[in-house]
Amino acid sequence: MLGCQTVEPDYDKPAHIIDVDDASRSALQQAVNAAIGTNVTLADNALTDTSLLTLENRPPRTMENPNPQGRIMEIPIQFQLIKNGNDCILIDQRDRSRQVLSGTSCETE
Repeated sequence: MLGCQTVEPDYDKPAHIIDVDDASRSALQQAVNAAIGTNVTLADNALTDTSLLTLENRPPRTMENPNPQGRIMEIPIQFQLIKNGNDCILIDQRDRSRQVLSGTSCETE
């Protein structure tokens, strides 16, 4: 379950997820998918070692080049996990929008 709420940014502290379980993975997956408007695949250990999550686009596959090489030089999408009070909050760095990750435990770095 996701939620948006007003929080005081002065209390934001970079954090990482602890006690990872299906609920915390699902909350993170739903928040990221909603923020970028498509489904992405996240590693099971996303945001467990660091507060930053970076998503880069892959070069598109085509019939002529089914396994493209190289990188797309667009700016990657970056999220930061912070702890504010008891809440774990995912911040989309593009617009600073915030999603509370319900059912997720995190600790400050």
